[in-house]
Amino acid sequence: MDFFMVGPPLIALLSGIAILIWPKLLNYIVAFYLILFGLVGLMAVL
Repeated sequence: MDFFMVGPPLIALLSGIAILIWPKLLNYIVAFYLILFGLVGLMAVL
């Protein structure tokens, strides 16, 4: 399977579970998610 098909839903699921367990991680998880997929999107264009 391709990472672009499995990656985002899997990361979203793991992030949601982590936020439920540790609510203070929300800011870090959102920031990491945005940075990661911003970089992946830029690398796909280049």
